[in-house]
Amino acid sequence: MEYVDETAAKIMVAARPGDSIRRIAQKIDGSYSWVYDWIERLEDAGFIRREDGVYIENYAVRDRYYDLVAAISRAVPPSIDDGYVIPHFAGMPFAYTKIDAVYVWTHGGYQIARGHDDYPIFIQVADRDIGRWTAFFDEFGIPSRIEERPDATDYDATVSYVLFPTSGEITREWVDGNPVIPLDEAIEHMLEYRVNYEPALEMIADEYDRDIDASHEDPRLNA
Repeated sequence: MEYVDETAAKIMVAARPGDSIRRIAQKIDGSYSWVYDWIERLEDAGFIRREDGVYIENYAVRDRYYDLVAAISRAVPPSIDDGYVIPHFAGMPFAYTKIDAVYVWTHGGYQIARGHDDYPIFIQVADRDIGRWTAFFDEFGIPSRIEERPDATDYDATVSYVLFPTSGEITREWVDGNPVIPLDEAIEHMLEYRVNYEPALEMIADEYDRDIDASHEDPRLNA
């Protein structure tokens, strides 16, 4: 029973072959030291091994952790923070896109069109995996739609997912442990809807030294 632990379950379900401990800690939004400690314990138990990265050694145990996490998700709707962890459990490539590409590239510094009681998360997925993604979120009891925002009046959960299929390979970068579409693609989206993203464009231009004509003045300064 000592291994029936939230962190242990998240590590076993989120880890992909060759992941570093830091990558796993970022995926599950956990502290490095606590994840490191649990990985040592899971390795001693024979559940995982470390060899130029972390690898699952006992998939039967991993599958039981998966079932446990899915059952809890169905019983207790996930928090917004958990919403950014759960896609890592699917075992399929994805990248945060649209609103969430901006959210990730600004390190959570820019948020738009979402609230604490209605929080869709936007992810790009491979077209060939769309059925598996839908089934995955159904298994976790979380609403999902393809290229459209779920109607918040249709469900009680705070978190939902909007899936954007792509026929090509998913090109992604990692920012703060989150897979996200490349910065250039995120900027294109922001420029297309720049009236909503002007402050974020300024943040991006400053942090990543991009030549973007963007300025945002606080209207209170001119009041």
